[in-house]
This record gives sequence, structure tokens and C-alpha cells, in this order.
Amino acid sequence: MLAIIKEPWVRWDWIGSHTQLILTAVREHVELTLIAVGVGLLIAAPLALLIRRWRWMQSPVLSLTGVLYTIPSLALLALLVPWTGLTRTTAEIALVSYTLLILVRNIVAGLDGVPAEVREAAEGMGYSRSSQLLHVELPLAMPVIVAGIRIAVVTTIGLVTVTALIGQGGLGRLINDGLNLGFRTEIVVGSVLSVLLATVADLTLVAVQRVATPWTRAKARTS
Repeated sequence: MLAIIKEPWVRWDWIGSHTQLILTAVREHVELTLIAVGVGLLIAAPLALLIRRWRWMQSPVLSLTGVLYTIPSLALLALLVPWTGLTRTTAEIALVSYTLLILVRNIVAGLDGVPAEVREAAEGMGYSRSSQLLHVELPLAMPVIVAGIRIAVVTTIGLVTVTALIGQGGLGRLINDGLNLGFRTEIVVGSVLSVLLATVADLTLVAVQRVATPWTRAKARTS
């Protein structure tokens, strides 16, 4: 009677012989995420400042970024491919689009949350508008802004896996290849590392926020 051999959930020998492939996938995943969130911040910050200066812009900006956020990722990639091809540019345009609503909304909310009396005190001390923004308002708004960045980073890490369908995707490529080949180890490795990457990124941003805003810890202890 022939023995039935079951494939293990993870083939450690495959992982050992494909370490470089896995590390490359992790690096690509991190690069795609950092570029998307970085470019998203470069676009979202000026938009948020414009909204604060001209409030009528809030509704159209949030409506437009909201529309972009609601487009299914596969549909957005399909719309972009005829224009930018199966390239990293296509992946980044889609990824950046999904960060904008989160980042703009949180930057505006953080700045709006600065108490009016604090702004008045800064003006009374002779701060210019730019100095007031940089040295008073942004530090106080940082917890809300970082919360938005955390959501954007974790969301982007998950969305990066989808871009494997156009030849990008970092760890998503492992998942996609595993599904196409019916090879469970690649699926498990890609999925687990994606979750770990999102967790590490979130915890890192929490630590950065605690270091950058020590007064929030003091406020929590006294409350």
C-alpha cells in the first residue's frame, strides 16, 4: 500500500534556497510603500494648507480624493495600464491615489484641532504665519497627522500586493506565483511577511510619534 505524502504548509528548504528572492521582494514592497506615502504627503500637505486658507476648497478636494479612494484597485490599474504600461509608474499612481483622502483629511483635522487661544498667543508673541505653522500648529497637530500616516502606510502595504498583477508588487508577487503554481509555501511566505511588514511599520510610527510628541505622554499621565 502506497503511503500518502502530504505537502507541508511551509517548505523550509525552499525558503532557505530562495532567501535572496524573498529579501528582494521585501525590499521592493518597502520601496513601493515609501514612495507612495512620500509622494502622497508631498501632494496632500499643500492641498491641506490650501484648504485651511480657502475653506471653499475643502469640499471639492475631499470629493475628488474620495472618488479616487473608492475606485477598486484592479479597475484603477486596468485604466492606467493603456497609458503607462505594466510599469512601476502605474503601480505608484494607483497607490498614491489611495493615500490622498486619508492624508489630506487628517492633516486638515490635525491643524483644525489646534486651540484658537494657542494661535492667538502665538500671534501675540510675534510669530509670523509660517513660523506659527511650523513651530506651534504642526507640533500640536502631529498626533492626528501621524495617525493618518499610519493608516496610509498600513493600507498601502496591503494594496502593494495587488500590483503584482502588473508585474510589480514585491511580496504580492510571491503570493501571485504561489497561487498560479499551487505552491502553498510561497503564498504563506508572502502573506505572513506582508502582515509582519504592516505591523512593524505601524509600531515604528507609533514609536516615532511618542518620541516626537513627548508632551502627549505627560498629558496622559496627568489626566
